[in-house]
Amino acid sequence: MSAEHGSKRQSQERSPDLSLNPKDWSWNFWPAVPLYPYSKRRTLRREVVADTIWTFDQLQGILYTIVPIRMTVVKLEAGGLLVYAPVAPTNECIELVKELVAVHGEVQYIILPTSSGLEHKVFVGPFARRFPQAQVFVAPNQWSFPLNLPLSWLGFPKGRTHVLPEDSSKAPFADEFDYAVLDFNLGRGSFAEVAVLHRRSHTLLVTDSVLSVPEEPPAIAQLDPYPLLFHARESALEQPENTEANRRKGWQRIALFALYFRPGALETVGLGQTLSDAFKAPERSKKSYFGLFPFRWKDTWKQSFQALRSDGRPFVAPILQTLILIQAPKQVLEWADQVAAWDFRQIISCHFDAPFKASPQQFRQAFSFLEKEASTNADLLISRNQHLPETDFEFIRNLEANLVRRGIATPPKEKV
Repeated sequence: MSAEHGSKRQSQERSPDLSLNPKDWSWNFWPAVPLYPYSKRRTLRREVVADTIWTFDQLQGILYTIVPIRMTVVKLEAGGLLVYAPVAPTNECIELVKELVAVHGEVQYIILPTSSGLEHKVFVGPFARRFPQAQVFVAPNQWSFPLNLPLSWLGFPKGRTHVLPEDSSKAPFADEFDYAVLDFNLGRGSFAEVAVLHRRSHTLLVTDSVLSVPEEPPAIAQLDPYPLLFHARESALEQPENTEANRRKGWQRIALFALYFRPGALETVGLGQTLSDAFKAPERSKKSYFGLFPFRWKDTWKQSFQALRSDGRPFVAPILQTLILIQAPKQVLEWADQVAAWDFRQIISCHFDAPFKASPQQFRQAFSFLEKEASTNADLLISRNQHLPETDFEFIRNLEANLVRRGIATPPKEKV
């Protein structure tokens, strides 16, 4: 990243002065979804379309495999704000929203764009209580496990929580937005994704369906670089310096971890060697997992990351490709066709990079893995060359086979 670009990006980001007080980062309901950073969540707001769209980034992860989780706020032409996919309503986060409210008007609408994404769903009720005038709209076929409870029992505000109308023209914000709902049954619950188009800014909002991986670590991940440096190590015996190169190295490995669970370039170390290294590690605190670091990276990890990034093109996360979307290829492709008919020029996803430039054609190409090789569509045939390396899928493929064998998952459906 050039110094000029970094300076410009920094000027667009905002975290209030009160954020220096750790109490303002507190999220006391973290046990509901016990992910790092647990009870302390920083928030970074960034203006991505001048005076119109803002993103609010926080972090989540396991074993320091941190990725952004993102809320998007859009200014309504008639006044007020629309919120897509709320994040944890810490004092810091709410103060950043209230700064926009003071200028642009109250939060009018809150959208939960998924039925299965607990990491998004868990924040909606608490966030809505901080803005009691807002109407809450949710994706259809909401469910909970182990008991399927009413939304009001899950903390959603009674009397102002509604299912998104099947016909997007009937939504109260239809004069500025289109949306398309992907919804299919997974057997133990539904999978839903609501893609929303903000027509005026030509911006597409999505939750998990497509994403883009940045080469540099996101700004929110650099507020505390410890997780980045943790994964920049070659072994437990190293303590990498806090340099730009090491932060980038750690981030790129985190991306591989997060999206493949165990990419082909990753090897695990035996228990004996892991314990031996832990006793010799320069840091053996609880924060460093007592020196335990059972990982080794092959030299090919850089090639794996570049294939994953592929110049920032949109793609579907491997876990969604292998375990989820393959369960309903026809419905997914019909939904992708509907979204690709819209006029958008950039995409804001709830994870990894945002916004990133993408055309409707590039969005549609991301789903070509659901189509048979016999396809004669030249653009889709070209996109097959962008598919992710099969060696990196090996762990997820084995996971899929085990889940099917145990009856937890169903076999994948035939491609279209």
